[in-house]
Amino acid sequence: MLHFNFNSTEPIYLQVANQLEEAIFTKAFLDGTQIPSTTEISKEFHINPATVLKGMNILVNDGLLEKRRGLGMFVTEGAYMKLLERRKESFYQDYIVKMIQEAKKLGMNEDDLIELVKRGVD
Repeated sequence: MLHFNFNSTEPIYLQVANQLEEAIFTKAFLDGTQIPSTTEISKEFHINPATVLKGMNILVNDGLLEKRRGLGMFVTEGAYMKLLERRKESFYQDYIVKMIQEAKKLGMNEDDLIELVKRGVD
C-alpha cells in the first residue's frame, strides 16, 4: 500500500504524508482505525523514524490523524469527508474555474458548456 521513491525530488517526509493521506482517501485506513506505527514504517521501508514522524505530524496538524498516548496514531473521525471536501474544492479550483475561463474566451455560454460536459460524461 505504501511506497516511496527515494530518487524523487519530493522529500521523504512529504511522501509519507501524501501516501498516508491517499490511504485514508482510498479507505485503506478507515476513520477511527490505527495506522502503522512510526517504527513499523521506518523498519519496513528503511526510513529514519524522525522522518516518518515528521510526515505523520503534517496529518496530525491537518486534523486527519490523532496521537493516542501509549496506543499510536489513529485516523480521526471525519477524516475521509474532510479529504473529500478538500479534493472537491481543489478540483473546482484546478479544473472547473479554468474550464469556465476558457469557455468564456471561446464565446461559449452556460448551455454550451453544460452540453459539452454532458457529452463527456456519456
